[in-house]
Amino acid sequence: MKKLVADYIENLPLYPPGKPVEEVQREYGIESDIIKLASNENCLGPSPKAVRAIGKALPNIHRYPDNGCYYIKEKISKKYGVEPSQIILGHGSNEIIQLIAVAFLLPGEEVITSEQTFILYPIMSSARGATVIEVPLKNYAYDLDGITRKITEKTKIIFVSNPNNPTGTIVDAASFREFMGNVPEDVLVVVDEAYVEYVTSTEFPDSLEYLRQKRNMFILRTFSKAYGLAGLRIGYALSQTMLNNYLERVRVPFNVNYIAQVAAFAALDDSKHIERSKNNNQEGLRYLYQRLQEMGLGFIPTQTNFLLINLGPRAERIYKSLLQEGVIVRSMLSYALPEYVRLTIGLPEENERFLRTLKKVMEEST
Repeated sequence: MKKLVADYIENLPLYPPGKPVEEVQREYGIESDIIKLASNENCLGPSPKAVRAIGKALPNIHRYPDNGCYYIKEKISKKYGVEPSQIILGHGSNEIIQLIAVAFLLPGEEVITSEQTFILYPIMSSARGATVIEVPLKNYAYDLDGITRKITEKTKIIFVSNPNNPTGTIVDAASFREFMGNVPEDVLVVVDEAYVEYVTSTEFPDSLEYLRQKRNMFILRTFSKAYGLAGLRIGYALSQTMLNNYLERVRVPFNVNYIAQVAAFAALDDSKHIERSKNNNQEGLRYLYQRLQEMGLGFIPTQTNFLLINLGPRAERIYKSLLQEGVIVRSMLSYALPEYVRLTIGLPEENERFLRTLKKVMEEST
């Protein structure tokens, strides 16, 4: 009998999402009072401008969306000083990762990324029969020198998550400049900047500088995080026109729905919402850093809206106890970080609820 799928498909791991509120309600019998701090969503919600735009657009949902996302591309092009043809929209930036793998990877080619990074890079690459090489983190950040040493004639794509999910660390401008100087021109560099709006470090690299140099690269951005539109699934990539044209050939028609386009277009104008989101994040981090230190817990300082917390060998047990108390954080078992959980920075009352519940379940688990 013929095999239905190739071995590299059969052996793919499933993507492990953060638990939704409804699943925790079903699994633990909790009716209400659940807080979700697992999926790095914006705790302030979506832009009010986006919500108003959605309301006005609802009577038109019987129409197909603009397949080319013309108006959003025009607005993004002005924001970054690129041509509209250098922009491609996706059903979240996740879809663009998949499109890159479909368009460019052949079985047997090599992809390089890091260990303990966004798990979709190896999943989508392996789904094309590529060999994925994962370089260990260095001080919880990407080791760009180590990645450079792994480049061979078979190397096709390098994925760099900056800031990195799940550690929240960045590679700085000097390291990235040296790295880009060592990457051959025929190797695609994919820089995933899903959390760029939250970055405060002055050492963060300007990836657009390399795009202007005509480098073969994709810069991924999303409306799911700081813009608060995760439920609508819309992201985009900046690249060279020629590279985007290849993605357009494998993109399904109407991949970005009408409401998502309307909301994203409006959200791009809401700088006040982005500023409020950044301020809430920084205030929350300062408070969490202080309280976690008082509790004697380690953590990885972050440039994102999430925090990796070291709970030691009891981490998975504590994670499950938090779920039973209606506090959803993210287990790090699938990222080979078994002593950690990942916490999304929430509203002040949500951060306080997490800390209070964490203290309780830690005392109960001793």
